[in-house]
Amino acid sequence: MDSFDPRLPLYQRLRDQIAQDITRNVWGPGQAIPTEAELAQAHKVAVGTVRKAIDLLVAQGLIERVQGRGSFVRRPSFDSSLFRFFRFQGADGTRRVPESRILSRIRRPGPPETTEALGLPAGAEVIHLSRLRLIDRHPVLAEAIWLPAERFAPLMDLATEAFGDLLYPLYERHCHAIVASARETLSVGAAADETAGLLGIPPGTPVVAIERLALGYDDRPLEWRRSHGPADQFRYQIEIR
Repeated sequence: MDSFDPRLPLYQRLRDQIAQDITRNVWGPGQAIPTEAELAQAHKVAVGTVRKAIDLLVAQGLIERVQGRGSFVRRPSFDSSLFRFFRFQGADGTRRVPESRILSRIRRPGPPETTEALGLPAGAEVIHLSRLRLIDRHPVLAEAIWLPAERFAPLMDLATEAFGDLLYPLYERHCHAIVASARETLSVGAAADETAGLLGIPPGTPVVAIERLALGYDDRPLEWRRSHGPADQFRYQIEIR
């Protein structure tokens, strides 16, 4: 912990050390971290100091406690969050995760808006994915996805058929990039010609856009995407207690 700001209380420096270890994948998502007693012994601090550090990490969403089992690196589920916004159902009425189809993949200098969102220098290269998501072969979402090219270079050599329906496990498996959190913004507009063509709707049809910035455990941007879906399938659901 000597590399962290000595002006911070000891438990905050320990928090930063554990967070850095998570970022470096010392413990992977879903994996248990050492017990409070083991961390106290390893860092030569009191168990109470460890407990306060873990409390901060739980509040940050990096760690989750499981009663009777210990503390684990939290693995968020993001694709299920789309169910808060769209009614993804099959012909039988059951809830479905849309299948995915990569339409194009290209590595090129990023537009200013993209590099700014990803925290990259102006003109830095990005990987751009165009992806269509379908239910029973019917398009329900058109997505544009941008990734830092150097970090995600292995994806350029991967057959698009191997991408699967969920991208975040792919990022983790091939690029050792783990998405820990995300920020989403919703807006409503009219479908441009390209989006309308992908979704099979008339140009100008109302659509909802979900813009998501996905972040790693160190809060650095990993992915920026825009997903467009027909507004007549949109819903918003939230629990208030």
